[in-house]
Amino acid sequence: MSPVQRSGKRRERAAQPIPPLTRPRKQRLPSVAERVLPSGLRVVAVRRASVPLVHVRLRIPNAVKRGTDLAKVSLLGRSMMLGAGGRSQNELAEALQTIGGGLRVDDGADGVVIGGEALAAKLPQLLALLSDVLTDPAYPKAAVEREAGRLADHVRRALSQPGVTADEAWLRRRYADHVYGSNIPSPDEVAAVPAGSLKAAHRRRVLPDGSLLVLVGDVTPARVLDQVEKALSGWRADGRGAAVPKVPALTTGPLLLVDRPGAVQSNIRIGGTAPRRTDPSYASAQIANGIFGGYFSSRLTMNIREDKGYTYSPHSAIRVLRGDVRVFTSADVATEVTAPALVEVLYELGKIATLPAKEEELDATVQYLTGTLALGTATQSGLAELLADILSDGMGVDWLQEYPARLAAATLDDVQEAAAAMLAPEKLVKVVVGDADRVEAGLATLTEVTRG
Repeated sequence: MSPVQRSGKRRERAAQPIPPLTRPRKQRLPSVAERVLPSGLRVVAVRRASVPLVHVRLRIPNAVKRGTDLAKVSLLGRSMMLGAGGRSQNELAEALQTIGGGLRVDDGADGVVIGGEALAAKLPQLLALLSDVLTDPAYPKAAVEREAGRLADHVRRALSQPGVTADEAWLRRRYADHVYGSNIPSPDEVAAVPAGSLKAAHRRRVLPDGSLLVLVGDVTPARVLDQVEKALSGWRADGRGAAVPKVPALTTGPLLLVDRPGAVQSNIRIGGTAPRRTDPSYASAQIANGIFGGYFSSRLTMNIREDKGYTYSPHSAIRVLRGDVRVFTSADVATEVTAPALVEVLYELGKIATLPAKEEELDATVQYLTGTLALGTATQSGLAELLADILSDGMGVDWLQEYPARLAAATLDDVQEAAAAMLAPEKLVKVVVGDADRVEAGLATLTEVTRG
């Protein structure tokens, strides 16, 4: 027998059917210790000894207002690491490098988030540096002014992107003047923030009472609580992080068309209200969203990407905020197929909201969501991130086991009921950003349109 023949037989033998997916394993709950410090700070420590590191996530709740206040909080977040505890920015960075660690600050309408990590043996040093950032930030005027210039440049670049423009237009349409009505301040608002005002803003906003600190790593949880209490004993302040104002009732109205003359693409944004994790329908809503547009094998992707070729990456997701939960669908399509693409998006929304899904769709989506959770919590950093999310949302660590069980228990009727409540087209706010002169007529044949 020739080598070619032998090779052919080997290829024949290699063509075996793909085995079916196995039943997902039950999540093992980690070892956890929890304490509320006298300052009001809630601390949750979790043992995950996969690598000799510890990851921290500190969530400081605060509500900002639109405009200058949003700009101030954005600049506050970008400037918090410009020096602390008598160290300059470079000295602070060097101190973190010495312990194999880092600290990062993110801001948003829900508050400030400080994330970081270090070698587990160096956790006391990381906590000491975190304490300096929380209690004795420098906010040097010249450095803050430079950071304000960088932030203004970043904002200008972001607002020049059509996708960001569409996101912002949808937020304004949905939330109006509420804190959630914008994610990005204007460059003028950034420039209007006095550099010398940040220290006072820090004292008012960076408060322990109501905040949550999650630590995950190769640690002994009970011992970590003592270390945190000792290190952060100096972080005390009167007051509590501001509550998020009640969001306005969702009103759909006509489709909002935002003109972008000469645009070669249109940016479609459609969204509405979704249930919280505490709602019994949350798991079913996640499955409904997954079947509709939540992952690569979803109906929306198969329709307007794989079949029609209208777009590269349509997507739908549920986002949980302190004061609201929303479902949000995005698709960026060529200008000439704006109306046909919207037809297909609305068709898929109407279909999922009115007809039960197929059993194989339910099974595949449950497998995807369960697997995504397992992958997301397989690392220390992923577990820390998710725990910070679910604990902030009023859930316990046992949610890690309960959620997969609820996904597996969801029926086709449960999913269709959740879809009808969340994804029916008439319950969604619709925005399109594009060349209005070219797309308005087509859109107007489908739905009422107003320019904005």
